[in-house]
Amino acid sequence: MKRQFLLLSLFLLPLISFAANWPPEVDQMVKATKQSVKLIDIKAFKRVVDNPGDALIIDVREPHEYYNGYIKGAINIPRGLIEFRIWKQLGFPEKINKDQQIYLYCRLSGRSALAAKSLTSLGLKNVTAVDMTTADWEAAGYTFEF
Repeated sequence: MKRQFLLLSLFLLPLISFAANWPPEVDQMVKATKQSVKLIDIKAFKRVVDNPGDALIIDVREPHEYYNGYIKGAINIPRGLIEFRIWKQLGFPEKINKDQQIYLYCRLSGRSALAAKSLTSLGLKNVTAVDMTTADWEAAGYTFEF
């Protein structure tokens, strides 16, 4: 089922316009947010994926995007729910580890930056957004899990 959805997505992708469906203020907000959160590039992120240790790798895309292919070790917590669902990953309700290293990624890097800002605003101390696109990941020859 997952492969069928992936194949359908690959067929439809050229037909879908990637033009922004939002006003430029959204891009300006994302750009400003990226200046206020910790970012890493694709090469640094690949090193984390290869040797994550205790770090959490979180895919903040929607579930249907995640199931079309995700980066090894990533768990899916959509950006729209991350403020509510992150706590279980951090030990709630026993003891919350606000020092947990967290890496966030998404398709174009905007959602991961906005999610990083939200988590930082909640007092989490080691949140990093990955400044890359999933197309960059694939172009670099890195793989996705299914």
